Amino acid sequence: MPLPIAQITPVTQPLVGRVTLPGSKSVTNRALLVAALARGTSRLTGILRSDDTHYMMTALRQMGVGITEIDETTVEVTGSGTLHPASEPLFLGNAGTATRFLTAAVALVNGTTIVTGDEHMQKRPIAPLLDTLQAMGVDATSETGCPPVTVKGTGSFQSGEIEVSGKLSSQYISAIMMLAAMGDAETRITIGGGKIGAVGYLHITAAVMRAFGATVEFPSENQIIVEPGGYCAADYHVEPDASAATYLWAAEKLTGGSIDIGTAPGDMNQPDAKAYDMIAAFPHMPAEIDGSQMQDAIPTLAVLAAFNETPVRFTGIENLRVKECDRIDAVHKGLLQVREGLASVEGDDLIVHGDPALASHVSDGLIDSHADHRIAMCFALAAIMVKGVRIEDPYCVSKTFPTYWDVLRGLGVEVFITEA
Repeated sequence: MPLPIAQITPVTQPLVGRVTLPGSKSVTNRALLVAALARGTSRLTGILRSDDTHYMMTALRQMGVGITEIDETTVEVTGSGTLHPASEPLFLGNAGTATRFLTAAVALVNGTTIVTGDEHMQKRPIAPLLDTLQAMGVDATSETGCPPVTVKGTGSFQSGEIEVSGKLSSQYISAIMMLAAMGDAETRITIGGGKIGAVGYLHITAAVMRAFGATVEFPSENQIIVEPGGYCAADYHVEPDASAATYLWAAEKLTGGSIDIGTAPGDMNQPDAKAYDMIAAFPHMPAEIDGSQMQDAIPTLAVLAAFNETPVRFTGIENLRVKECDRIDAVHKGLLQVREGLASVEGDDLIVHGDPALASHVSDGLIDSHADHRIAMCFALAAIMVKGVRIEDPYCVSKTFPTYWDVLRGLGVEVFITEA
């Protein structure tokens, strides 16, 4: 079936304006789950309204959590300190955080829960998380190593010593951390390999947990300690989304503009805020960028690097292969659509062969977004500079930034979406 296509007219002047960013997806889904596990009513402000957070709220309601929508960015969450059996499978679309977090959390359900998603989610690996849950005494299985997952919960799990691979997605470890606070004894999570990857995302998890009364410590590079005791209801504000900010920071640099997002990069706790320094260096970006601590920002940085004065090699990004799509492959092929020879891949490294003259190029590139919001949004940056770049399935941005195209229009970008 043909998909809608976004056509963007390259800009001829700097982009100037003020933008209100959506709330952080990562923080919103963590806060929703932790508030749901707390006893009492919590008030969450600044939340993101998107496909991913909608799926999380719907699933929590299926398990007996009360969620009252106060306004567009505020909800009240009423929990009882546990989760109840759902009468239907929890369908979570292609929401990775919701799927991984809830796969662990439903161990608290006294009964069987099926966690599933759309055709894209059913190709995303989850076996390592299931292995960890099984080591904690949880009956969690999948026939394919991907969703759907069946968890036969007993309302409890085994606390104590847990070892997980350092190669795991940080979302798996975050899922275990949030579950561990609901245990009856201290949980010590040891990371095999000696070092925690993407540790910034785990500190986000810990910060949310602490805001709701949990005790979490990082005593060494490869250990996390979570104390028992559960969560207490709290009022919590979700900060703006740093991943969303990267598109606007990059658009500002590419066009020589001035876009006020109302928040300084240094005031954001999310790992992707670190991408600001790389963006600010444009058109003299570093020759090598380690993306392990700012994974969702890599597509933005890669497209920006296409206009850099020198090549940029992106390393530490192997986990991008198991996101909403294989983002290394999707960004590589997208850049080749913009212009042949613009990028190459060596193992799990992505090399972008920067060319400041790219902006004068005329392309006939149709970007396959792979239903991945970050691919669609990052290639909009190429389209505002290079004539002829078009983006397939543009509405997939609703996953985390539903107003993205309207935001660009508000800054003066001409965006036309041709319906299928």
